[in-house]
Amino acid sequence: YFLRHARSRNYASESEVCKLECVPLDFGDYHPLKPITVTESKTKKMNRKGSTSSTSSSSSSSVMDPLSSVLDGTDPLSLFAAAADPVAAAPPTDGARRRRDKDESSAVGSDFEPWPSKRGEILARYTTTEKLSINLYMGSEKGKATTAGSAVSEKVRTRLEELDDLEEGSQKELLNLTQQDYMNRIEELNQSLKDAWSSDQKVKALKIVIQCSKLLSDTTVIQFYPSKFVLITDILDTFGRLVYERILSMCVDNRVSLPDNFSPESVNDTAKETCLNWFFKIASIRELIPRFYVEAAILKCNKFLSKTGISECLPRLTSMIRGIGDPLVAVYARAYLCRVGMEVAPQLKESLNKNFFDFLLTFKQIHGDTVQNQLVVQCVEIPLYLTLYSPAIDWILQCIAYHAPDVLLTEMMERCKKLGNNALLLNSVMSAFRAEFIAARSMDFIGMIKECDESGFPKHLLFRSLGLNLALADPPENDRLQILNEAWKVITKLKNPQDYINCAEVWVEYTCRHFTKREVNTVLADVIKHMTPDRAFEDAYPQLQSIIQKVITYIYDFALLFSVEKFLPFLDMFQKESVRVEVCKCIMESFIKHQQEVTKDPVILNALLHICKTMHDSVNALTLEDEKRTLAALINGFIKMVSFGRDFEQQLSFYVEARSMFCNLEPVLVQLIHSVNQLAMETRRVMKGNHSRKTAAFVRACVAFCFITIPSLSSIFTRLNLYLHSGQVALANQCLSQADAFFKAAVSLVPEVPKMISVDGKMRPSDAFLLEFLCNFFSTLLVVPDHPEQGVLFLVRGLLNVIQDYTWEDNSDDKVRIYTNVLHLLSAMTQEAYIYHVDKVDSNDSLYGGDSKFLAEINKLSETVVSQILDHLKTLGKEETLKRQSQLALYFFNTILAHGDLRNNRLNQLSVNLWNLAQKHGFADTKTMVKTLEYIKRRSKQLEMSHFTDLALRLPLQSRT
Repeated sequence: YFLRHARSRNYASESEVCKLECVPLDFGDYHPLKPITVTESKTKKMNRKGSTSSTSSSSSSSVMDPLSSVLDGTDPLSLFAAAADPVAAAPPTDGARRRRDKDESSAVGSDFEPWPSKRGEILARYTTTEKLSINLYMGSEKGKATTAGSAVSEKVRTRLEELDDLEEGSQKELLNLTQQDYMNRIEELNQSLKDAWSSDQKVKALKIVIQCSKLLSDTTVIQFYPSKFVLITDILDTFGRLVYERILSMCVDNRVSLPDNFSPESVNDTAKETCLNWFFKIASIRELIPRFYVEAAILKCNKFLSKTGISECLPRLTSMIRGIGDPLVAVYARAYLCRVGMEVAPQLKESLNKNFFDFLLTFKQIHGDTVQNQLVVQCVEIPLYLTLYSPAIDWILQCIAYHAPDVLLTEMMERCKKLGNNALLLNSVMSAFRAEFIAARSMDFIGMIKECDESGFPKHLLFRSLGLNLALADPPENDRLQILNEAWKVITKLKNPQDYINCAEVWVEYTCRHFTKREVNTVLADVIKHMTPDRAFEDAYPQLQSIIQKVITYIYDFALLFSVEKFLPFLDMFQKESVRVEVCKCIMESFIKHQQEVTKDPVILNALLHICKTMHDSVNALTLEDEKRTLAALINGFIKMVSFGRDFEQQLSFYVEARSMFCNLEPVLVQLIHSVNQLAMETRRVMKGNHSRKTAAFVRACVAFCFITIPSLSSIFTRLNLYLHSGQVALANQCLSQADAFFKAAVSLVPEVPKMISVDGKMRPSDAFLLEFLCNFFSTLLVVPDHPEQGVLFLVRGLLNVIQDYTWEDNSDDKVRIYTNVLHLLSAMTQEAYIYHVDKVDSNDSLYGGDSKFLAEINKLSETVVSQILDHLKTLGKEETLKRQSQLALYFFNTILAHGDLRNNRLNQLSVNLWNLAQKHGFADTKTMVKTLEYIKRRSKQLEMSHFTDLALRLPLQSRT
């Protein structure tokens, strides 16, 4: 009955009525994309309502910024910040500005590599399996009975006795510790230091620090010394921070703490006295090494005493190091002083330079008899011993070379050149100096490397350090080939595969940066030659991965890359599957990132298909979903970049081959289906919709590809949407029977939709997704012509039967919402001309031409649907479902309003009843009701819509109360 009185639609005239009114505008100089001129405003007062503010602008604009105009030209956040911090709002004085500029120029910037970044590398590199020993502080009861009334001299005497107590048996030696045990004990000492400090046992804390500092004079397990230095200096840093914060807290006056750049004059006497007390305590330490380290740890505290305190202490501490006899212990003491110096006074470079030149004067001690005898006792070879110096010397040189002029760097380089056996220094110079400085003098450094003694420090390490610099900066163009030849002469002679690959990895980048594929191919061939014997490549996967990464970074033209003869054989060295897949992923990421144009190059396609097949074959039951998504995305990126132009048959053959190769990755199959559908539509575009016998057969082959592939997918909504999409493509290409097959498959799949589906790893109800799909399906069914052997609207009937039999949730109204949408479809089917068509496909409006039998069938369907809707509305009459009843009644009312002919009295009365039902129990959305009534009144003013006036009078609005 509803559709017997469906409203006749003239879609063209309705579209014209709904268009926005065109109003001519004179823009002048204004354009919406033209940047707005910023006006600088000074406002006395912010008041949004009736504000009176005096504003002066440095520039004017004909266009006001609407957001700024609301704020009267003021920014509320800036106003609040200015009100909260009046000092910050004041302009800086000239003196303050000069101090700030000086601090910024002398401060250490982000381009300076901090010590913590080196810490982990040192601990991982310098390890030992030998047994270690450590002295633990056991504590003492002496000196704890000092009363509040004791004299100052008594307190001093007691403190000194406590310090002496450390040397009177208050420590316990632990022997035969493993490296991990040793590190755990050091951590215990660090915690003990914090506990003692927090419990106000400052002398005990100092004793712990002194005890730890003494450990730095012990070189019995010499190869562990760099790691020991890192662990002990962590404790020293903690101590220095605690002392500084303690004294700083004593400077708080009236709850106002000192600024960052305070002067000694602003420090009160109590804080100064405490600070001096600490320095006097440290000065009483008898042994040189702990006295040096503990004073260096609290060097920053000199700021509380005088402006020149730090600058006076640094030279003195530098001179103290001359008294340390062991060159290894001395060089790490110098490194610690440089560390502290760069943190507290980076501008005092003179002391750091003096520190290094002192080291050069004592450099010959490294090759002296004392050291040699020590190495013999510990069975340590000289090359291994020299590597122990690297972290310390590297750090010292990094501190000195930071923002240093080339003149100073050249002087240091010349001094190093004059020393004999200077390979160790040379390596540290190349590690610490600026890459540009090294690269500009590459041939000089190669000459120095040649002169070095091979027995002391391996030359291949020197060439590796040089290569690292040349990867960051370019040498003079005329020297580039000679540099490569000189370096590779040494590298290729290396017998040890690990030494070889460590150097080759670095120089591959230099080769890729500056030379052609011929040189790159030569280097790769040499790597294969060295790493294949005895399967040496199995121990060098990280370096080999790095080489691949560097090659594809610089050679991202894949036609050129795969023409490098040894590239694919190089990939064959990756025998371990996990590593092989990672390498393949890197190559595919580079291809997707750099390939700008589609390709059909057979060399590229065959190579990348092999790589993608390797990734695909790695997928198994244990593979994580994230990993599957990553692999699928990379393979899809490759598939999208393959195009054979107008050779559509070759393109389809490629997709068929890809389907057979990548059948285990569902997203790849989905992409292939979309690509084949796109191929069919591209064929239609080329033929302008008029298929020949050949192209019609080709399009049917594309459709068959999709129809065969879709059932292999596991996701039910993916299958539903692809059936619908592929059916639309088949319909657009006049493959009517194939389109029917797709739509029938979709209809038969609807009953299999589960109640809950997984979305982003969470289980969610499927009703909303099914509703969305069915609405799209209805929109397509409008233009699908009936099959001559299947009866009128056979697809619509089949779909309605499936919806009727589907088990919906008890508290869900989606079934009725779907029926309401079916009414939209049936209403559109009764029109003489449908709102849209598929080109060269006759829809039912052309086939039936408004035949009365066809319309009668539609009316029968609509009566069934309307009765289902009304029956459901009756079932919602219970108290707990009244709100749902109100919403559905209004929803059905709007459907009648849009699609029904309300000049019919019975339909008009039904709409009024639905309106009243929506408001009956007070659950109506008043705002929506008001807008709906306003819409009806506006429509009543249009031609042939005068009956809406009477309808509006019959629709009362329920008051909010």
